Amino acid sequence: QRRSQSLLHNMLTVEIAAELSLTGHVRPVCYESVTILFTDFSGFTQAASAMPADRMVAELNEIFASFDDITEHFGVEKIKTIGDAYMAVAGLPVPCADHAQRCIRAGLALVEFLDRRNATAAFKWAVRVGIHSGPVVAGIVGRKKYAFDIWGDTVNIASRMESSGQVGRVNISAYTYDLACNEFDCEYRGKIAAKGKGEIDMYFVIGPK
Repeated sequence: QRRSQSLLHNMLTVEIAAELSLTGHVRPVCYESVTILFTDFSGFTQAASAMPADRMVAELNEIFASFDDITEHFGVEKIKTIGDAYMAVAGLPVPCADHAQRCIRAGLALVEFLDRRNATAAFKWAVRVGIHSGPVVAGIVGRKKYAFDIWGDTVNIASRMESSGQVGRVNISAYTYDLACNEFDCEYRGKIAAKGKGEIDMYFVIGPK
């Protein structure tokens, strides 16, 4: 039973796992304000085709394990990996007032970690980080292999923040900027069109004030 609980906690948050164990299901929950962090590696497809499969998986496993440590340190919940993309969120399942700050700190730390690793590693990884804040719906999907996931425009816009960013930079939306501008110096970098939201301002995070 202890081993089963440990495995469950590796897939789900403690709170979600407890509800699932107690009731056999998890109620979907709407969170009014969270912050989502996306990362993606530039040039991954080309890099993956140029290295043996076991080496590629070992590299990703090592990097994502370190990403897990970093996000956990800053109070950010990993949601999932999608190929070479990494997705995490702050502000759920336990709401918090500093979810934007948590994700920005984690994003800066992820970039710093890869910079340090690249200094000595044989293969250099180039990462983009995108962050956006807003409402989401969270819940469990699947019957045999449970997966905790989140849905909503906030997820799509966070992904756009990543794809519209630059290697080695943390790109945030105006929504996240408004929540964290008192604690971080940022550089305005223009607008991006977002479906259903019009044009959204974007900022690069320079660092803490």
